Amino acid sequence: MNPYGEEAPLVDLAVFPEWIVQEDENLLVINKPGWLVCHPSKNGPLSSLVGVVREHTGAEKLHLVARLDRETSGLIVFAKRPSVARKFQMAIQNRIVKKEYLAILGGEFDQTIHVDEPIARRRGGPVIVKSEVSYDRSSQTAVTDFIPLISKNGYTLCRVEPETGRKHQIRVHAEFLKKRVVGDKIYGPDETLYIEFIENGWTDRLEAALPIKRQALHCYRYVFNFPEGPISFAAPLQQDMLEFCEQHMGLSADEMAATVGD
Repeated sequence: MNPYGEEAPLVDLAVFPEWIVQEDENLLVINKPGWLVCHPSKNGPLSSLVGVVREHTGAEKLHLVARLDRETSGLIVFAKRPSVARKFQMAIQNRIVKKEYLAILGGEFDQTIHVDEPIARRRGGPVIVKSEVSYDRSSQTAVTDFIPLISKNGYTLCRVEPETGRKHQIRVHAEFLKKRVVGDKIYGPDETLYIEFIENGWTDRLEAALPIKRQALHCYRYVFNFPEGPISFAAPLQQDMLEFCEQHMGLSADEMAATVGD
């Protein structure tokens, strides 16, 4: 299966239960792969995470607490009731949530990098959805910490802790540092790769330019610090990022387990 062709494949409902991190009467928490969109598409219910979750639960209405970009893998939280959705969404709005990502960046570094640089939608350029560090009136405060875990062979596996939640924030700040998220089609070596991918899927030019087929960014942990006590979720790193660390950084499975856990 090539999930990076012109059209992503449909989700196999028999495999979907393997993605579930937690399910109870209030929540369904998923470890989303990096090739699947969150919101329904024209290709039917099995082409999006929301559609698959509806098929799995039989519920007509589900509440997506927070989404991820298609190529960012990791934690997605669905609430099964409006009151539960409000509770978790208000926690995000009130910033009583800690969110941790794992990312593979180009370049090596061994000290935490704190980035406090405002972000705005870029004016002009071939990719209209691209943002950038900007100081004009439309910019919004954005703060990100990049915490190195292992640096080797020209790459750094790091934990990323965004204090704010701007669109593409981690990827914009990584580009600003000139330590781009590996595999990023928009903020990587050539943004026209994104246009080519949208139009043609995975091509020989993308294969030559990018060492992994999607941006190596994974939403790893949520901690909701509710007044009555914290609720946390964690999602194991997806196989494609594990394989990159083994093949390109020379890390063993034991080293990965010791660094990021199961």
